[in-house]
Amino acid sequence: MKRSGVIITFVVFCLTIFLVQISAAANAAPKSTPELQQLIGAGKKTVVFFQNPNGGPCKAQNEILQKLLKERKGNFTIAYVNAMKPEAQKAFYDYGVRNLPSLVVVDGSGNISRVFPPGIQSYETLAQYLDSIK
Repeated sequence: MKRSGVIITFVVFCLTIFLVQISAAANAAPKSTPELQQLIGAGKKTVVFFQNPNGGPCKAQNEILQKLLKERKGNFTIAYVNAMKPEAQKAFYDYGVRNLPSLVVVDGSGNISRVFPPGIQSYETLAQYLDSIK
């Protein structure tokens, strides 16, 4: 009887370890472009900005991000993923982005911290969130 209890405990322990590893991998930010490979997980928060640089809403979102970056003295980086570049399409699929502009915040460890809904995010919303994470 004791042996079966040990075996069950061992199996539960192994499954727990496996599930923890899966959930950690699920939060890891994909590094689908050279820019994402360079910036994500380098110790700084990264805002992944999915954009069409010619679109009006994307230009407005970029202005907000640039103002925030300047005022926060570079305590985060911006990784641009351009919808007009075919080599960036894999990143759109990896992050599940279908509408622009879209922002994803990745913490300094390289894990996805927050996916904002598509559309322009305000300065205040972004500032508050970026200040709240490491």
